[in-house]
Amino acid sequence: MKGDRLRAKGLTLLMTIVLLLVTACSGGGQEAGTEVQEEPAAESGEKSNNNAKLSIMWWGPDARHEATLKALEIYTKQHPNVTFTPEYLAWDGYWSKLPTLAASKSMTDVLQMDAAYIKEYVARGTLEDLSDIDLSGIVDPKVIDNLKIDGKLYGIPLSQNAQGIAFNKAELEQFGIPLPQKDWTWDDYFNWAREARKKLPEGQYPIGDTTTWDWYQYYQASMGKGEIMADGGKTFNLDKELFMKFFNTYAEFRKEGIVPPAEQAAAFVENDPQADPMASGVVMTRGGTTGSVSVLETLMPGKVDVVNVPTGPAGGGWAQSTIFLSVSANSKYKQEAKEFVRWFITDKEAGQALRLTRGIPINPEIYAELEPTLEPKDKLGKKIYDVSVDKAMPFFSAAPGYTEWVDAFKAEMEAVTYGQQSIEEAYNKINQMGQDLAANAANK
Repeated sequence: MKGDRLRAKGLTLLMTIVLLLVTACSGGGQEAGTEVQEEPAAESGEKSNNNAKLSIMWWGPDARHEATLKALEIYTKQHPNVTFTPEYLAWDGYWSKLPTLAASKSMTDVLQMDAAYIKEYVARGTLEDLSDIDLSGIVDPKVIDNLKIDGKLYGIPLSQNAQGIAFNKAELEQFGIPLPQKDWTWDDYFNWAREARKKLPEGQYPIGDTTTWDWYQYYQASMGKGEIMADGGKTFNLDKELFMKFFNTYAEFRKEGIVPPAEQAAAFVENDPQADPMASGVVMTRGGTTGSVSVLETLMPGKVDVVNVPTGPAGGGWAQSTIFLSVSANSKYKQEAKEFVRWFITDKEAGQALRLTRGIPINPEIYAELEPTLEPKDKLGKKIYDVSVDKAMPFFSAAPGYTEWVDAFKAEMEAVTYGQQSIEEAYNKINQMGQDLAANAANK
């Protein structure tokens, strides 16, 4: 009898287990044969309960590395299910390595992205669409709209940035040279350089020479002739008349000693205490962004002031987000990555750790928390944005596939500065290469 009772209990237990299994497999009451639906993923901003080890990669100076590592520790403390594998490099090393990772589909889950390259990586299909991340009340909708590519958002903006001009206020005042004024025009800029040359000692120069495409881009766009590369690189527009006028002005300046000799200019290294064109005392002005002018103030405490890029009828320079956190399209932890990048710009503890290591925080609440404790160098970074924003044009990055053209532009214009070819010869080569790239892009 005892054995029968045990067998009966066992049979009852077995039937109960089978019943539970059938109920679970039927989706809790779904008809037999109906496909089982997966639970929907948590919406962006909602916490995930999955354990994840997110790989993350960024570039920058040591201060940014240390601040970011601290922020990652804070995130893991708040979200014990998420840990990180960090990798950080200098600018050159970062952009040398990332193309290889992209080609092998092994990019990190989260990666820092720059406005100069984001279109290229979107075109490669390597970045995840982040449009579903709720940024309302955090980022101005106009900022988001300006950052979208084909209607989608591929990078969460981290900061407000701007391009302006830093100048050595102390030495300009010492030599009786009028200080650059907000909203000066390109004619004002060039005439200011001519007049400043007359008052500066030998071996010092009012402005630097230029061989890069982006400085000329500011000029062309400000004159109402539009960006050089548009429609994802399918349209190429290098205005010859403006190109010749702009670089003939610099040719004049080389002859008159208004800009440094080519050999000296080639040795400049921005933000190096000895080799920076301004910090070394050789050049009175140089281009600067929110982050770089803060570094310059550290090298030249109390001597630096800022002004916006020279303007034309269409405006001048740019002031917008240029640095982002993106998510790899091949990440196994897309949801966790999205939750993290939103946290990165909203969490106040993270904001205290990160401070201004990536520029002015995009979230106004974070900046308001930091402002009372900012040093002069930090406030200078804010000032360059403030003096630039009202005349600012959009940030024009190089189109996908134009990396070789950017390098060629610099090389051809360097040949001009050394007297190895004429400006028109350089224009013809640069223009032909751009037209060929645009034709290839249009045929794809």
